[in-house]
Amino acid sequence: MMVGAMGLAVLLSLGSSSMAWKEQASHTTVRLRGISAVNPRVAWASGDKGTFVLTTDGGQTWKAGTVPGAEALDFRDVDAFSDTTAYLLSIGEGNKSRIYKTVDGGKSWTLQFTNTTAGAFFDGMAFWDERRGLAFSDPVEGQFLVVSTSDGGATWTPLPATAFPPALPGEAGFAASGTSIATRGTQHAWFGMGGAAARVLRTTDGGTSWSAARTPLATGDGGGVFSLLFWSEQQGIAVGGHHQRHSDPTGNLALTLDGGKTWSAPRTRPAGYRSGIALVHGAPGPTLITVGPSGSELSVDGARSWIPLGPLGFHAVASSRSGAGGGRVWAVGDSGRIATLERVRSPVTPPPAGAPNPGRR
Repeated sequence: MMVGAMGLAVLLSLGSSSMAWKEQASHTTVRLRGISAVNPRVAWASGDKGTFVLTTDGGQTWKAGTVPGAEALDFRDVDAFSDTTAYLLSIGEGNKSRIYKTVDGGKSWTLQFTNTTAGAFFDGMAFWDERRGLAFSDPVEGQFLVVSTSDGGATWTPLPATAFPPALPGEAGFAASGTSIATRGTQHAWFGMGGAAARVLRTTDGGTSWSAARTPLATGDGGGVFSLLFWSEQQGIAVGGHHQRHSDPTGNLALTLDGGKTWSAPRTRPAGYRSGIALVHGAPGPTLITVGPSGSELSVDGARSWIPLGPLGFHAVASSRSGAGGGRVWAVGDSGRIATLERVRSPVTPPPAGAPNPGRR
């Protein structure tokens, strides 16, 4: 059932135990790693074997498709703007890192970008609006590699290496959900790293200059920043941990109150490694949902405390803005798993025999 207008935000803001994940039929069995929620009815997801899926009715039906010529690619990120317009980013070394775009609901796709830089491996993309966006790669020979577009993807141009501080030896990004990069407003952007250091790179001038800050997230092989979210230009959250240790909560959460200049770890945290974080629009708190292979959690107080949402595993999560019928939260995972948060009606228990009936006077 679709929760009524603003109903989802209100229920989640109260930390209601009457919310649960309800799986939907995706009509694919591939591993899904990207999700983008346009509004309560329209969402796109992406995954392995060149796969994308689209719903235009709130998830009652999903249509699965494959991008021609991309059957061997793994789409870790999808950024959508309507039921017709969406971008897909595939990961991998060399020319496996690509960006495609559709403007006709997936009927056709245009290959906009193919990596030609030796040693590059693109991890994710994010957009300020339908025409302006960024995509970032693992560092190459000690330098960060970010490409930008200002014309809806018709051209993608590398930002000057001099705009960034040097990369650290062994530093790398993660493409678990395509969300270790985030934008806010018209000029702010961030992307997260791992390995040698769990750092966040940030810009406040649309990518002209960047600076780096360390976070208390896990480091070492498989550790780092896996997802970033900012609900203002100053307030944000980073989640991650060790992706080989799904139930280990060590170094899986950090908060910033100054736009990413400094980061701190709260006292409480989710139950394990987490690869995705979403903001529930319209709810106070702020209200956040985080997901990972070992489960998911809800926070109604800006990450100061977390309420378990069950052990069902996901790779990515997205929340739509509220519209007609309310907002929606979707998550995706292995074997074509797509689920949405729904209100669960409590069973009505009849009173015991002989008990007074409060309905009678």
